[in-house]
Amino acid sequence: MWDEKFEKTLRKNLPFLGDGEELDAGADLRDLGLDSLGTVELLASLESAYDVRFVDDALTMDNFSTPGSLWNALSGLLGGPGR
Repeated sequence: MWDEKFEKTLRKNLPFLGDGEELDAGADLRDLGLDSLGTVELLASLESAYDVRFVDDALTMDNFSTPGSLWNALSGLLGGPGR
């Protein structure tokens, strides 16, 4: 599973996710309020927080569809699944 920094960064961009509500790995990020502007802000926040760059191949709708898929993409940039 992901680390606390990832969840905190992600939650800031999910306006439809309640404070005490659990963030499920398979939840649809769009259903939780992630729109196109939020995606760009999230991308910048993750790159800054983890000191990585999402290359063009990683900038897909699939990678930004669920918390699990986004964490897997980020983990790949960090050097391994699950980090």
